[in-house]
Amino acid sequence: AWQRPGGGYEFAVPAARDASPFIAPIERELQELDPTVPLIRARTMAENFGDSLVQQRLPMVFTMAFALLALVLAALGIYGITAYGVAARTRELGIRTALGGRRGDILWLVLRQGLFTATVGLTAGLLLAAAGSRVLKGLLYGVTTHDPVTFFAVPAVLLAASVAACLVPARRAARVDPMEALRHE
Repeated sequence: AWQRPGGGYEFAVPAARDASPFIAPIERELQELDPTVPLIRARTMAENFGDSLVQQRLPMVFTMAFALLALVLAALGIYGITAYGVAARTRELGIRTALGGRRGDILWLVLRQGLFTATVGLTAGLLLAAAGSRVLKGLLYGVTTHDPVTFFAVPAVLLAASVAACLVPARRAARVDPMEALRHE
């Protein structure tokens, strides 16, 4: 160190667990050995490792944010299209009610038809995602290409959006007076 002044030096202290509590005593000991040596950035190995991944982490954060935005937009799109389709059937549902259809039967009809469409779409989407995940294999860190959390969470959110999209307008249509539904058309 005396032969190469001005250079930075690092040393590592092995620890069986988190080394954070050891940093302050080590710094005190080093200052006692030579008070003229400045100590800069005493950190744990986990912090060093985290800093080494900064360049890979930023694109990952942006990708995750855009994926979350895509999921929200997909859920809103499913809700909007399904709700529009059910609202367009208000007259039909009014006729069914006028002919003796119960509110529960109408709700079940709309829910069953909407969930069938959603299930077909989700199944196709999962199959395409499973096939396309091989392309992304080199871009992933810390997860597998068939991450179970992703493959269950995303369809669950989209299925919940489909259920809400079917139930809200179906409940509204089931409450409409049959005569009102027929008059407005």
